[in-house]
Amino acid sequence: MERVTTRPAPAYAPGVPVRDMTVDDCAAVADIRVRGWRWAYAGMIPQAYLDAMDVDEDAERRRARLAAGGGPVNLVAGAPDAAVTGWACYGPCRDGSGRPGSGELYALYVHPDRIGTGTGRALLTEVTARARADGFAAMSLWVLKENTRARRFYERAGFRPDGAEEAFDTGGAMVPEVRYVPTLSPPAVG
Repeated sequence: MERVTTRPAPAYAPGVPVRDMTVDDCAAVADIRVRGWRWAYAGMIPQAYLDAMDVDEDAERRRARLAAGGGPVNLVAGAPDAAVTGWACYGPCRDGSGRPGSGELYALYVHPDRIGTGTGRALLTEVTARARADGFAAMSLWVLKENTRARRFYERAGFRPDGAEEAFDTGGAMVPEVRYVPTLSPPAVG
């Protein structure tokens, strides 16, 4: 007997709209970020740290950063029933070991209720296109070493770990991350 598996239909049609983030989006983005951390990092980051995350404080930091200008590029995804369903930001590579002219995906979060709807894929596609248009010759990102779901997502998008690892402090615990870079396409023959 053949095994048949079904996936739930996306919450909305393909073609997720992605746009520049505005100050009006900061509360929704903060909510997505905090919910995303609590959902994705449970068991990987100390629970006390996750519990202490505050949506209002995060939103205020985002408003201040946007008002200051000149920072990373912030994008949001939406849906017919929600103005903001995901958020991503990118800018110049921060780790110092990237090639000159390299960009970095700083963050990509999707509301936990929207995982699997194409929102993350739409955001990553738009980030990649805009980073290329902004003159970045390469792109990297850092992902928690234990976050197998996110690692699979990036690997399906053509990213691979390049061997670089480092840890960051979250509430007194050192959490390991691995760096991912896109795989190189083979040269065109012809």
